[in-house]
Amino acid sequence: MKYVGYYRVSTKKQGKSGLGLEAQKQMVETFAEANGDLVAEFVEVESGKNDQRSELSKAMALAKKSGASLLIAKLDRFSRRVSFIAAMMEKGVPLVIAEMPNATDFQLHIFAALAQEERRLVSERTKAALAQAKKQGKKLGLNGLILAEKNRIDARAFASALLDHLDEGWEGQSFSEIARRLNDKGIKTRTGRRFYPQTIKNYIGFWTTLPAASGGTAFL
Repeated sequence: MKYVGYYRVSTKKQGKSGLGLEAQKQMVETFAEANGDLVAEFVEVESGKNDQRSELSKAMALAKKSGASLLIAKLDRFSRRVSFIAAMMEKGVPLVIAEMPNATDFQLHIFAALAQEERRLVSERTKAALAQAKKQGKKLGLNGLILAEKNRIDARAFASALLDHLDEGWEGQSFSEIARRLNDKGIKTRTGRRFYPQTIKNYIGFWTTLPAASGGTAFL
């Protein structure tokens, strides 16, 4: 059997970080290795609500041309909408789900219908709970505001500590030079990544608001 792998992540951040993508690839590649050949792989960065998927179109075209099946890790990575799944099945490309490889087309329709109904019920319960909380005078989103404020405080503290690692006369260096020197010293960003010119540009906003004693107001 020949397979064309198709992966979908909802955001660009997930696509770049591999969040969710690596798990899909492992399931698909493991299944393909045990049952046939994986001739190609396509990654879609798109919301599941959007039916306009360019990578899916390419994947299905290749699968049809090469006589392969479209292989997906989980049904919800394809869609939870019965109408979308039905429309794709009518294109004549066999659909295989690594999570449940023996499922028939009829069963896939049933699973999709159940997922679609579950999503509708969750949405209704969430809306009802929010409406009730608002009616009782509760302030919504308070936890999010607290977390955002904590993140701002942590970011300012890190920016202040970072000044100790800058070279003397850093005020006259370009963003690229500052980033390069920090990377050479093995210093990481607050999230453990390398520094880039844009990163330094973002930190300048913190440094210029720090007290003069910290050297923050000297940058021009």
